[in-house]
Amino acid sequence: MARRADRQPAAAPAAPVTVTVCRGCCCGTTAKHPGVDHAGQLARLRAGVGTAGQVRAVDCLDACGHSNVVVVSPSAEGRRAGGRPVWLGWVLAEDMIDEIGEWVRAGGPGIVPAPGVLDLQEFQVSRRVRDGLPG
Repeated sequence: MARRADRQPAAAPAAPVTVTVCRGCCCGTTAKHPGVDHAGQLARLRAGVGTAGQVRAVDCLDACGHSNVVVVSPSAEGRRAGGRPVWLGWVLAEDMIDEIGEWVRAGGPGIVPAPGVLDLQEFQVSRRVRDGLPG
């Protein structure tokens, strides 16, 4: 079989907005947050984000004082526009979950500002914690 010299490799897909949800330690537990449907929140977040991004649950983000922690990382386009990961704490209410999904569908960090009250949930982490973020 002859090889075509003009064939170009397929372009790599652009990195989507990534939502990282802490769920293995105190975040996501009924011991720390009784009455919160943590599994339901994760399912609602995945449904809200849809195909606009990816949602992943990780064991611990080492920011337990802000439990429940969610990190919204920009897409490749958002990063080129200056977006950086946004750490959100105390994500316990359904409206916050809905606003995160809305934000991701609109483009996320670097593309559009966070909607609603999410900017009030934002916090800064140490470089040690930030550098330890999985993925």
